[in-house]
Amino acid sequence: MSDNENLIVNNQHEQLGLSDGQVIDMYRYMLLARKFDERNLLLQRAGKINFHVSGVGQETAQVAAAFALDREQDYFLPYYRDYGFVLAVGMTPRELMLSAFAKAEDPNSGGRQMPGHFGSKRLRIATGSSPVTTQVPHAVGLALAAKMKKKDFVTFVTFGEGSSNQGDFHEGCNFAGVNKLPVILMCENNQYAISVPLHKQVSGKISDRALGYGFPGIRVDGNDALEVYRVVKEARERAIQGEGPTLIEAVMYRLSPHATSDNDMAYRTQEEVDENWKNDGVARMKSYLIGLGLWDEDKDKDLIEQINLELKEAIEYADRAPFPKPEDTLLHVYASGEEEK
Repeated sequence: MSDNENLIVNNQHEQLGLSDGQVIDMYRYMLLARKFDERNLLLQRAGKINFHVSGVGQETAQVAAAFALDREQDYFLPYYRDYGFVLAVGMTPRELMLSAFAKAEDPNSGGRQMPGHFGSKRLRIATGSSPVTTQVPHAVGLALAAKMKKKDFVTFVTFGEGSSNQGDFHEGCNFAGVNKLPVILMCENNQYAISVPLHKQVSGKISDRALGYGFPGIRVDGNDALEVYRVVKEARERAIQGEGPTLIEAVMYRLSPHATSDNDMAYRTQEEVDENWKNDGVARMKSYLIGLGLWDEDKDKDLIEQINLELKEAIEYADRAPFPKPEDTLLHVYASGEEEK
């Protein structure tokens, strides 16, 4: 390989239209999501919060996808592991910690929903619910609105590979395909639907399912940030040009247990988990930046200290914040006299 060819490979982000600053920002969000996740696992074990659904091992694809979208006008329907995604589109560690502590100021649900169930009118994140895959037809509905109103936004929805077996997924794909809607569906294939391994739940590639609905399906290495960025960016361009949906299968591995209530060693081995740590996308991104001379261990240490301070302040604020009042349980459930007027 010539020096020029090496330069093209080494500066892959420039070939995709990303600046040095942007790829460094991508890494920062990946690391922030990883540290946020690790801190919540500790908080739950310490009895400070009740529950945590982890996304360790999935941050790379989430952040890369966020950077490929229009974070000023697109609509987002993330699923419950997407801390990297929601941070990258504008949520703050404080807002996420308020959710983890179930406090009244939680912007997602006012402390009424489990952590990881995101919602933000400001950031165009449609409110999520606990039943899996319900967000797919919602994303398709928003995409229909974009087409009917001739608006130049796309909807982006994520879900796990287990969700791709649900009726909501197939109905959403069928409707989106028939109507050529501007929606991007990204399956975060992390190999396990709670305790059920991939080979017991899916025969073939999830990305191939798109063929039956008349639009492209693409499988991508979910630990390769720049490849995920490229694929999502191209899918968005297709959607804006009126060419319809794209199904993306980002292949990754859930490095942590399903949730804090899960004993993952009951259905997989530590050796399997350790082997998959070798493919960690966050570490891969760090190596890429160091290889280009854009990053070094001193900068990494400084970034970790900055993130730890940011998380410390978020935790302290959320811990002190008041819980919702008991009567707030009825808010947004029954119409009040004022609303009726």
